[in-house]
Amino acid sequence: MPSDTTRTILVTGASSGFGALTVRALAGAGHTVYAGIRQTATRNAPAVDDLKRYAAAHDCDLHAVELDVTSEQSADAAIAHILAAHGRLDVVVHNAGHMATGPAEAFTPDQLAVLYDINVLGTQRVNRAALPHLRAQGHGLLVWIGSSSTRGGCPPFVGPYFAAKAAMDALAVSYAAEVLRFGIDTAIVVPGAFTSGTNHFVHAGAPADTARSAAYNERYGALLAGLDKRLAALIPPDADAAQVADAVVRLVAMPAGTRPLRTHTDPSRDGSEVVSAVADRIRADFFRRAGLDDLLTAGSSL
Repeated sequence: MPSDTTRTILVTGASSGFGALTVRALAGAGHTVYAGIRQTATRNAPAVDDLKRYAAAHDCDLHAVELDVTSEQSADAAIAHILAAHGRLDVVVHNAGHMATGPAEAFTPDQLAVLYDINVLGTQRVNRAALPHLRAQGHGLLVWIGSSSTRGGCPPFVGPYFAAKAAMDALAVSYAAEVLRFGIDTAIVVPGAFTSGTNHFVHAGAPADTARSAAYNERYGALLAGLDKRLAALIPPDADAAQVADAVVRLVAMPAGTRPLRTHTDPSRDGSEVVSAVADRIRADFFRRAGLDDLLTAGSSL
């Protein structure tokens, strides 16, 4: 990373939730921050206006950039815009995602493909646009906003979303070793089920196959209706989704090579941190046995 402490940062999916909180926290820490938002001139114009007002009120270097992670052209254009404006890009925060709730069988294959397109392929499009520049400059940081469901307790009826987040996690772990020799760090932030402060549940998708969904509702309807309340009951009253944004700010501020591979922000303590500690240690041990020690940073495992 450069010797100065100011970074140029792109955060995807920044119109609301973790993304909106993160861009404001990073800008408040003195960084130049681009909030990747799709449909900036139409549906998300109010979010862009709010961002502009925030930047003016707090005198911070915070901007919106049109970015639809499901479009390769959009990803390329967003990165090109940032580089043209600042000549550099130091950090990419992969936050864009979409949730869906309901019986797994009732989601069509096309619906699963859409979830994978946003949560997994979206990160690949942005990486392919950004990494040539990060590799050429010899430094950078990829931050991936994951999910505690990948290795912790995962309730039923969120399967398609959890599967996509698990795929994203596997991709992030592979990237961690593959970009390290270019001076690029990887950090995975693992939030738990924050039921307030985000729009995950409000904007969640539903199964398209209503007939199959109805069959499940006959036996699980009451459980499904109260699932969000059951999850909320696990969350301490002082839990704040801004903890995720604060974790990203801390990771960006850390020296290269010292960042932990995973940072957990899970107020419900669903067990992800325990399982991840074992899994990441096993991975690190395997790398050492295979003679791949130089692909591990100091924070690759506990």
